[in-house]
Amino acid sequence: MVKRPTIADIASQAGVSTGAVSYALNGRPGVSTATRDKILAIAEEIGWRPSLAARSLTGARVNAVGLIIPRPARVLGMEPFFMQFISGVESVLSANRTALLLQVVPDHDAADEAVRFWWAERRIDGILVTDLWAQDQRPELLAQLGVPGVIIGRPRDGLDLPAVWSDDATAVESVVDYLVTIGHRRIARVAGLPSLEHTQIRTAAFRAAAERHGLESAPVISTDYTWEEGAQATRRLLTTADRPTAITYDNDLMAVAALSVAHELAISVPGQLSIVAGDDSQLCLVQHPSITALARDIVDYGARAAQAMLDLVEDGQTTSHQVPTAALVPRASTSAAPV
Repeated sequence: MVKRPTIADIASQAGVSTGAVSYALNGRPGVSTATRDKILAIAEEIGWRPSLAARSLTGARVNAVGLIIPRPARVLGMEPFFMQFISGVESVLSANRTALLLQVVPDHDAADEAVRFWWAERRIDGILVTDLWAQDQRPELLAQLGVPGVIIGRPRDGLDLPAVWSDDATAVESVVDYLVTIGHRRIARVAGLPSLEHTQIRTAAFRAAAERHGLESAPVISTDYTWEEGAQATRRLLTTADRPTAITYDNDLMAVAALSVAHELAISVPGQLSIVAGDDSQLCLVQHPSITALARDIVDYGARAAQAMLDLVEDGQTTSHQVPTAALVPRASTSAAPV
């Protein structure tokens, strides 16, 4: 096994003490410019890199950002949103020689425990907080522990934590407005996890839009975002006497499942049923018919969150900002309501 280069190796080649090497590598006074340049050149030549474990003991940055996702691993593996979001995060972190420390946990209690453990062991410089729920304690926990954090969601009142978020309410309202414009009066919503803050925002916006338009029927069914529960919810809606003529889904995976259920029940899409996905991805494009969806640049969303995190770690401050609202992209899965 190849031995990892050490400060002692650099000192030996440079003909100086290990103390002088430490001064040079850490940018501290105590060595001449010529000696500093020589030491840095040798360090680069032999591939020396600082030990993150040693740096963590001194309180220095460890060049790692945490992302703890409180969802079952099997759900995450099927969710295109997170794959795109992580891609965006990595595009910024990797360019800045910063690692992403990712952990998937079953619930928010486990997420709290992971935050405490990572911070106590100095494994991270900061953390990205996703999947906020209504009674989420993680923002308060970060403030209590002094962990730099960026919230992926609306800013929290009373907490000095930056946030990167999208206007989910306006996006949902635009879908209802569109479906009503093309004649639909019975519109249903298949939502995600009801405890999540963004699910509650979307459902409230859907109900407000339905009330504003005076819809005949606007049922909401909650799910865990999976294909299975999306299919079950669709089957339940389509086997009622006053079945909806349009259904909106909180993600693309459930909208794809809906196509299969409609085919199973011999209900034509879009002739008898219009379908809209709350996220857009290749899954929506490769279906027949292709699925109308709310589209946004999720990779850019992740990149903005990562940059905010790096700014916070580097400068001790950053600003919250709102990313562009998702825009409706009509495709073949929607058409005028059946007569």
